[in-house]
Amino acid sequence: MNTPFPKTQFADDTSFVYSPELSVLARSQLSLSDENIFARFGSFPRAENVSYPIERIVEIAGRTCYLSFSNPSGRDTGEYIENLVRQGHESVLEHVSWTFLLSGVSRAFTHQLVRHRAGFSYSQLSQQYVDHRAIRFVVPAEIQSQPGLLASWKGTVLAQRGAYIELVESLNRLPSPLKSREKIRSMRSAARSVLPNCVEAVIAVTANARSWRHFLDVRGATEGDVEMRRVSALLLHLLKQDAPNMFSDFSQASLSDGWPIVQKIVR
Repeated sequence: MNTPFPKTQFADDTSFVYSPELSVLARSQLSLSDENIFARFGSFPRAENVSYPIERIVEIAGRTCYLSFSNPSGRDTGEYIENLVRQGHESVLEHVSWTFLLSGVSRAFTHQLVRHRAGFSYSQLSQQYVDHRAIRFVVPAEIQSQPGLLASWKGTVLAQRGAYIELVESLNRLPSPLKSREKIRSMRSAARSVLPNCVEAVIAVTANARSWRHFLDVRGATEGDVEMRRVSALLLHLLKQDAPNMFSDFSQASLSDGWPIVQKIVR
């Protein structure tokens, strides 16, 4: 799923990628098939909001703390969630999670992404097991509309890919005491040393709602990191589709550079 971003005249070149792409692989699912599990508490959780079942998971988990399943306050699910967020009771948000598949991002981006540890899990494209002779390069947003800089940049990264190919093929011709599988791992490990940070990475990321909120808070408004801002905008768009009340205190706008920024609303 892509949100609109500035278009360039260079997007037809298959060796290069200009926009991050984000897809939902999995999300938490509400299951209340057995009402008996709540029977001894005297009441079954009332369905206050069927539009966003992922938010109902958080509500029921929160009401477990007080056994207030009958909802004596009369709040609907959205109001309940927003009240949790407003009061900073975000531990309850850890009960729901999303798994995203992210592509069209640079290796430099994923080096920053995987620094987020609490509540996150990652599975990333391996440079040892995947042949990178046909890898794509992620064009920095800052130079996409600068034809002179872009032409020079393209020449540089293609030369680096040429060096990678030459190393792989030369090392493959050399005798090695390693078995076939380990020889391939060894030569790709050596060859990848010449690849730039802008090679495309593909990564599966799982995190709970509290962790996604933290990520958006600390990364979405980093003005000097356009790639991080763009990914944050994609994340917020998809997260708000499933749980708008859980992320209602985040908004998206555009800076003067034309690229999106995600900001937390101070209430």
